[in-house]
Amino acid sequence: MLTSLPNLLTLSRIAIIPPVVGLFYVPEAWAAWTGCGLFAAACITDYVDGYLARAWEQESVIGKFLDPIADKLLVAAVLIMLVAFDRLTGVSVLAAVVILLREVLVSGLREYLAGLNVGVPVTRLAKWKTAIQMVAIGFLIVGDYGPASVPSTAIGTVGLWVAAILTFVTGWDYTRVGLHHMMAVPPRHSAPRATKTAHSA
Repeated sequence: MLTSLPNLLTLSRIAIIPPVVGLFYVPEAWAAWTGCGLFAAACITDYVDGYLARAWEQESVIGKFLDPIADKLLVAAVLIMLVAFDRLTGVSVLAAVVILLREVLVSGLREYLAGLNVGVPVTRLAKWKTAIQMVAIGFLIVGDYGPASVPSTAIGTVGLWVAAILTFVTGWDYTRVGLHHMMAVPPRHSAPRATKTAHSA
């Protein structure tokens, strides 16, 4: 059911996007920290909703559909805002590009393989990538509003590059699996159309 707690937690990650984006437009420390807190809470729900769905046997088709979409929407929105507000600049923007392109690629592969009834399990390396990516984005949201003794922007930038490298590796793993199944599927030939003969009524 859409109103089950796991699904509501998933939907909360989508609902939290507008306030997180809006807080970027407030040039105050409290806004940066609030945005970071909301983002962190959303990341926690990403773990909790899946755990509860399995523990309470409430896994659903709509939940499996919404979960990856909610994650990708949240990450894409925040990365775009980080670039727009110069908290991610120069060559480091490429790290965000790699992450976003990988998400599009994996989404397409999952959709194609789902049509073949082939599941693509999340690897341990992909989980590490996600964890590092989320922590790095949190530091970047705080940016220069963090404590003077903690170089938040530098830490976030380095973390995002690490996540981008892992993103490239895991993206290639998913692509290799997808290509294997694509090559194994024989081409479908359409049935020949019946031709009308001179004796047809």
